[in-house]
Amino acid sequence: MTDPFDISAVDRAHLWHPYTQHGLGRPPLPIARAEGAYLYDSSGRPIFDAISSWWVTLHGHAHPAIASAIAEQAGTLEHVMFAGFTHEPAARLAAALLERTPGNLCRVFLSDNGSTAVEVAVKMALQFWRNAGESRRLIVALEHAYHGDTFGAMSLSERGLFTAAFSDHLFDVLRLPDPGTSDTGLVLDQLLAERRREIAAVIVEPMLLGAGGMRVWSADALREIRDRTARQGILMIADEVLTGFGRTGPLFACEHAGIAPDILCLSKGITGGFLPLGATLTTERIFERFLSVERRKALFHGHSYTANPLACAAAIASWALLDDTCAERRRLIERCHRRAIAEFARHAAVRAPRVLGTVLAFEIEAESGYLNPIGAELHAFALERGVLLRPLGNTVYLLPPYCATESDLDRAYDVLRAFLALR
Repeated sequence: MTDPFDISAVDRAHLWHPYTQHGLGRPPLPIARAEGAYLYDSSGRPIFDAISSWWVTLHGHAHPAIASAIAEQAGTLEHVMFAGFTHEPAARLAAALLERTPGNLCRVFLSDNGSTAVEVAVKMALQFWRNAGESRRLIVALEHAYHGDTFGAMSLSERGLFTAAFSDHLFDVLRLPDPGTSDTGLVLDQLLAERRREIAAVIVEPMLLGAGGMRVWSADALREIRDRTARQGILMIADEVLTGFGRTGPLFACEHAGIAPDILCLSKGITGGFLPLGATLTTERIFERFLSVERRKALFHGHSYTANPLACAAAIASWALLDDTCAERRRLIERCHRRAIAEFARHAAVRAPRVLGTVLAFEIEAESGYLNPIGAELHAFALERGVLLRPLGNTVYLLPPYCATESDLDRAYDVLRAFLALR
């Protein structure tokens, strides 16, 4: 018997999708299942997920090791509040993360998504100084930054299309210029000379400004920011929600520069794309500033689903898959990207071709901006040919799951070749 349930009709009548203008009348595509690097629509048509479903799917969809870990955990403990209780999946995840993260990070605050991991980091930084009896209210962030869609994360992000409707409600930050095009160290020196005693923290997306246009910047610039903050005792926050778990080559983008932040924000790929989870890692120095017999010095932040055991189990399983074999797969993707980008760079309409780890990106010559229609055109063009792309306006990028093969990548490159041939 055929199921009479009409997904599209119910969706059209009741669902509200993210980053979507429903008035344009473009119906979302129903997806029935996924496996490996592919999504399958309701007709069974395969679609290569060339952007890892908004950058979260690390090892491939429906990976059996992660699915099994979730199923096993579900039969034991599905959830318990994390205030006053603890459990093995959270403890094992914390130990696993800290074993391979850079520097002397030693405390893990678990939450539920990337924006929240950043919110926690900023609250930690601000209260760190308050607990010390200092009034430091300023955060320094980068031009073109994107840190999430909650209000604190929006405040840190570039002012523009994503934040315009809420601009009156966002707190002010100091802004450093794009480290890919400017002398960020010089500007930071000036800020420190003028306002050092007011600055609580500097936050960066190491090596790659993601939603701001997949802008790659140098390890030298990252090292300069870390050197200056460390010298002045100012906290450095590394937002690796996108760049963590091998996306830029090493497990963490900070490793390109051989530095470690005071606070590290993780999410997206942390569970391999199976369940929402965020993590904010920090040093004992920061934790000890909150450690007191005074309850008012505690970090008053939490979520009903903090340290959800199912999400923790998924994260542990995903973390275990980041082995030498996975590292070789990432290197294969990078080699394929570098061959392809050399070809794309010769096209007259391609600007700023670049590769960083498993990320390939370039601009198509057109008016810059998220609302440039060329992004929607390429999305539709690719989807018709069985490839999922979601350009950031005229910024085109590939960010595939690590299980992607050379033939999978060639499929995506062929779509880009065909689209560029029309320019």
